[in-house]
Amino acid sequence: MPAYTIEMTYTLPLFRHGTYIADTPEAACKAALGDNNWESSQKDYDSSGEIHVTGIWEGEDTAYAGSPITIPSQFDEEIQRRAHHFEILLGLLKMLFHDVQAGRSPSVEWHAKSAWAIARGEAILAYAPDPAEPTDGPKPSHVLARLQEERVRSAFAAVLDIDRDFEGLSPGSVSDAEIRSACESIATTMDYSDAVSNAEFHAAIAAIRATQRRLHPD
Repeated sequence: MPAYTIEMTYTLPLFRHGTYIADTPEAACKAALGDNNWESSQKDYDSSGEIHVTGIWEGEDTAYAGSPITIPSQFDEEIQRRAHHFEILLGLLKMLFHDVQAGRSPSVEWHAKSAWAIARGEAILAYAPDPAEPTDGPKPSHVLARLQEERVRSAFAAVLDIDRDFEGLSPGSVSDAEIRSACESIATTMDYSDAVSNAEFHAAIAAIRATQRRLHPD
């Protein structure tokens, strides 16, 4: 059975107290951070970090004597795992935000990466190993229609010309809040099942035709 040398570490914070004359709390904090005199510092045992692995070497008493072995992710410091995961989640959020701004559906790669990020987040909370990257994500969905408030407003004139029940109102009478509320109501209550089924049927036919052309080009 092989032997391994394991280096374990925990973070022990130091603290100090100092008085600083400043115009604002922010200025006092900046002055404190710029003060390099730590002669009065004390160790804060109550706030020490968790014990974690910072090095693995094969063999007995071989620390820093050879090439280190990769540390399994579940033995890394949890706060560092969370900090790195924050960067991953921020990147995914920025990708989604750009897609939403451009009116695009998220890419297949985004779905796969997000599924992996969710699994990794759960692994961090459970002190478990990171999942293999990426995990199989859900199949992408596609936006069939988008209800735009500006286009709803542009339809006011046609509605007011036809429906005499609204005589005396002008397009400018309707507020943005009323448009938004109406759009949200329609988006959540209107039945799109027939339109979606029809689109799915036509998409299936188009996919089959594309397959036929690929397999039987003649």
